[in-house]
Amino acid sequence: MREQTHTYSQTTRIRRLFASIVNSYDRLNRLMSLGRDQAWRRYAVMQCQLPRGGWLLDVATGTGDIALQARCQYPEATIVGIDLTPEMMRRAREKSTIIAGKPPLFLGGDALSLPFPDDRFDAVISGFLMRNVADVTRVLAEQRRVVRPGGRVVCLEIIRLQAGLVRWLFWLYFHGLAPLLGGLFSGQLTAYMYLPRSVDRFLTADELRTAMEAVGLRQVSYHLLMLGIVAVHVGVK
Repeated sequence: MREQTHTYSQTTRIRRLFASIVNSYDRLNRLMSLGRDQAWRRYAVMQCQLPRGGWLLDVATGTGDIALQARCQYPEATIVGIDLTPEMMRRAREKSTIIAGKPPLFLGGDALSLPFPDDRFDAVISGFLMRNVADVTRVLAEQRRVVRPGGRVVCLEIIRLQAGLVRWLFWLYFHGLAPLLGGLFSGQLTAYMYLPRSVDRFLTADELRTAMEAVGLRQVSYHLLMLGIVAVHVGVK
């Protein structure tokens, strides 16, 4: 697995990047995933297997799609979402006003240093976070730390593919059409050029499973979606 280091400048750059695309973020997620991204989130949230009245942490909640999906699936749970980008969380809070039940709690926080005590949550989930951090191992270790023994860590991510036709077609889409669409609809071409680069330097599904095992998670497995482009990993503390 590639060694990765964290820098303050990278955190600042990522925060500014996502702040610049907040107005088009949800619409482009739907467009660029061919309308499948919400189904991926639903599946990932199901893997949390929260007990009745359980606690769920959504790391890098963004505009809150995973947290809001969790509210629908687990109406009696306490849902907490954290993110580095205030602009994203403002949008998440706006969206939470139109759903039934107690809204998720959205807080500022860094995935590299979660502001919670050990063993606090029944499950921790992240969606499309890992490609944007400089130290995957540290982020996973933090998620394991705050989940209770027997609880689950769930990771939804676009992964780096091995050689093959799907990888070639995916490369053409993500390096050609996806940045073009992102730039056209958001006016932020540079931000959407970052997306394919982040996938190119990320881990394969097997490498991510190894990383989860390395921080002490057990029974780590993954399920591939969208012809193997997207993976949902699950590990148990």
